[in-house]
Parts: sequence; C-alpha cells; structure tokens
Amino acid sequence: MKVAAVGDGPWLDDAAGRLVRPFTVSNGRTRPTVALDLMSQVMATGATPLGYLGPEHDQALELCRGPVSVAEAAAHLKLPAVVTKVLLSDLVDCGALTTKSPEFHHNPTDRALLEAVLDGLRRQL
Repeated sequence: MKVAAVGDGPWLDDAAGRLVRPFTVSNGRTRPTVALDLMSQVMATGATPLGYLGPEHDQALELCRGPVSVAEAAAHLKLPAVVTKVLLSDLVDCGALTTKSPEFHHNPTDRALLEAVLDGLRRQL
C-alpha cells in the first residue's frame, strides 16, 4: 500500500482513496449560502474569484465551464452533495458561477412520470 507524501499533492491511498475528509473541504460547513437543488444548473461566468479558495473550488469551476447540474458536479468531484453545494455556493457568492433553478414542464410528483422513471431504472438493472 502506497501513501503519497505530504508534498506530493493530494493525500491519496491506493486502497482507501482520498484521505482528506469531505467536511474539511467545506471547512466544516454543512449549509450553502445559496439555495441549490440537486437538479439546479450551475455555469461559470468567466469571472475569476478573488483570493484562494482551494483545489476543490478550482476543480468545480473547471467542471462548470458548461452548464452542469449540482448532482453531476458532485459525482464528478467525488464529494457528497452537501459538500458540493457548499463549494458551488462559495463560487456563486464570489461571482464565478451563476445558477439556474430547474424548470419542470411536468408536475415532478406526477404519478405517470414517476412510474416511467421507475420503469426505466428497472430496465437498467
């Protein structure tokens, strides 16, 4: 088992993966300053954030060059959704990201829609 040295970049363990706990990425914060839904779309504005936010913020900003949902961002960053929401809200607060709430053309609790989603998921398994 190989553990990277402190100066070798992110702390990774071949078997365990990331050694830095997710709550340290968000400085222990669990609530974003901006209301973000998992399906909210975020996109880079082109503005450069002032000051240093962190490597995860840089990764999130790079990922958001085109519109991406919060759920997609969390998956790509390999971070819990709540941590991703905090990171993205930091970037919205400094003007580097813009957000758009999801627009439903259908009622999201429509039984027929939910059954269609369930049928699609069953076919994938």
